[in-house]
Amino acid sequence: MTFERITSVRNPLTQRLRSLKDKKGRDETGWLLVEGEKLIHEALALELAPHCLLYEERPQAPDALLRAFSAAGVPAHPVTGNVMEAVCDTRSPQGCCAAFDLPAPLVGRPERLVALDGVQDPGNVGAIWRTADAAGFDGLLLGAGCADPFSPKVQRAAMGSGLRLPCRMEADLAGTLKALGALGYAVVVSDLNGAPFYERAPLPDRFALVIGSEARGVSEAVRDTAIIRLKLPMRGGAESLNAAVAAGIMMYELTRDLPG
Repeated sequence: MTFERITSVRNPLTQRLRSLKDKKGRDETGWLLVEGEKLIHEALALELAPHCLLYEERPQAPDALLRAFSAAGVPAHPVTGNVMEAVCDTRSPQGCCAAFDLPAPLVGRPERLVALDGVQDPGNVGAIWRTADAAGFDGLLLGAGCADPFSPKVQRAAMGSGLRLPCRMEADLAGTLKALGALGYAVVVSDLNGAPFYERAPLPDRFALVIGSEARGVSEAVRDTAIIRLKLPMRGGAESLNAAVAAGIMMYELTRDLPG
């Protein structure tokens, strides 16, 4: 199956895919741009609906991807290097990219949640997402002021976890956490004035770990929902940890008794 070779950054499909770098474009289309052969294969394995594939004309074409998109009846366009650079967010594109439906949002009330309160740095959001996935959490909640979870920088830092582990934006994170507490969840807040983390009592099976912003920590409204406030020990001269580092330590410790 042969599809149009795209050579112009003004091509309508090129422009549509370029718009996916911004939240407005993703909201309008419902699409997410996935860059690189590995992540595209992962998106296909997760059964995200594909819309198109662009691949740069190189001696080693992504044959497995071309077969997969052909079998699905989805267009795969050869493109020139300038088109790939225009569409992709990375400075050195990996030679292919594809548009998929955005992953379905988190639904229901799974047992183990991570909630982010105003975490603005895309690298931190992505790193926390990736660690939550690795540590065995079930979903990610993002309050107002957090980095857009489907921005290219967050998704690069998440390394595929942004496609696997569902998330949900929460306009009223404090209200959501309060409701979870009423349902029996332990709402655990990372707080520099909290009790020592390693002296905590065992948690129930259902809990939400809240990580605050890099600069201000957890907001007062969210802190007031906490059933448990914990702090990591600071044995040296540093006053605090990077949000992703602190989250990673806590997530692994809180799930250390899970099988596997």
